[in-house]
Amino acid sequence: MRMTLRWYGPGFDSVTLEQIKQIPGVTGVITTLYDVPAGDEWTYDRVKGLKDIVEAAGLKIEGIESINIHDSIKIGTPDRDKYIDNYIKSLEAVGKNDIHMVCYNFMPVFDWTRTDLAKMRPDGSTVLAYDQKVVDTIDPQTFFNQTTDNSNGFVMPGWEPERLAHVHKLFDAYKDVTSDKLFDNLVYFLNAIGPVCEKYDIKMAIHPDDPAWPVFNLPRIITGKEAILKMLKAVDKPYNGITLCMGSLGTNLNNDLPDIIRSCKGRVHFAHIRNLHHFAPGVFEEAAHLSSDGSFDMYEAVKALHDIGFDGPARPDHGRTIWGEKCMPGYGLYDRALGAMYIQGLWEAIDKAEKRGV
Repeated sequence: MRMTLRWYGPGFDSVTLEQIKQIPGVTGVITTLYDVPAGDEWTYDRVKGLKDIVEAAGLKIEGIESINIHDSIKIGTPDRDKYIDNYIKSLEAVGKNDIHMVCYNFMPVFDWTRTDLAKMRPDGSTVLAYDQKVVDTIDPQTFFNQTTDNSNGFVMPGWEPERLAHVHKLFDAYKDVTSDKLFDNLVYFLNAIGPVCEKYDIKMAIHPDDPAWPVFNLPRIITGKEAILKMLKAVDKPYNGITLCMGSLGTNLNNDLPDIIRSCKGRVHFAHIRNLHHFAPGVFEEAAHLSSDGSFDMYEAVKALHDIGFDGPARPDHGRTIWGEKCMPGYGLYDRALGAMYIQGLWEAIDKAEKRGV
């Protein structure tokens, strides 16, 4: 396991590379060209410029999260091949820069969804939270306009402003897209990018849907073990794998995280390690990474990654906002640094116990 932190790049992130470098064991970052709209082509020079900045700070780009997928590809419109061609060129720019993992998602309209970006916890920290009853009573466009108001002035990841400005048009565009059609369009996309992935040894790591069920009547197709195995079998190539996001899959407590990890041996290309605290079905909030602070047995989940020989990049995912930090919700420095140390502590203990035959 290679410990990383997500970094949004100069001008977007409150956390600096110099700060990330000081977290013991963190040797790289997961980053992106955050200012390139979905569907546009990434160039070699833009990727190299970002890589040079990271390496000048003594770190390495361990993966890209994300090269966002244009809605035409997800919907399957007649012009999708144009955007797939741009995506292939973007992957080529990444591969030529010696970067070999790309995390992406195939969620319609919205990326991850939360109903509160700054819910106060008893300890005074604030966290991302979700309540299905709230989702059931709101208009999507009004909802996203409101929730960005408490993002501390930061643009939220996965919620591209140019897309959110036209939410009503996107809903209309997706009105005939069923789960089956969305899945078929994913398979079409994965087969089309296969040659460039194999040429540059790029691992494509699909991010699970978050939450792991349909939201606003939009289809979701990467929601649990059965759906993941179906996707892996449909394009049964080494480049086609998953981002094991504990927080996304764990939104549904019926998902057995250690079992999913073991069932995907060899196809887990990236790991998002985090904890949630569940109050009721469909009602949860982000928690500290420590097992006792949430609903997950983090030891068992990390042990499952160790047992399958996972050697890819991992990062502590959404953290609490603590100690008065002003940051993008979920992406502050302090709690993610604590999470990185806790995860590495679990890994070291598991590794030494195995070597000693304990």
